Amino acid sequence: MPRLLGVEIPAKKKVAYSLRYINGIGPTRADLLVKEAGLSPDMRAQDLTEEQLNKILHLITEHKWVLEGDLRREIAGNLKRLQAINCYRGVRHRRGLPVRGQRTSTNARTRKGPRKTVGVSKAAAAAKA
Repeated sequence: MPRLLGVEIPAKKKVAYSLRYINGIGPTRADLLVKEAGLSPDMRAQDLTEEQLNKILHLITEHKWVLEGDLRREIAGNLKRLQAINCYRGVRHRRGLPVRGQRTSTNARTRKGPRKTVGVSKAAAAAKA
């Protein structure tokens, strides 16, 4: 498996798809890198030579994109800042609720997690009666 920026990219996939395994490189940037490096879009990552890997790495550093650990740190810092200033978005992040105005009376299960049913169980209801 070829290694770029400390990330093992899948060898059997096409280069444009393999590059997406690097945090911060999506479809657009991956296609741009393949095009600028002069690689065939159908080329597999395992077929890359050291020279081609170095060319891709050089292009990434030339663009000065924030990738991998730095990107994760930046995002985490942004969330911490929002939470520290107690803005609405920060509070929603802290509580694990939807941040961008979605409804929460129904749905929002991704953020809220599985349902926690509140009510009387049959055993407790029978004991009272």
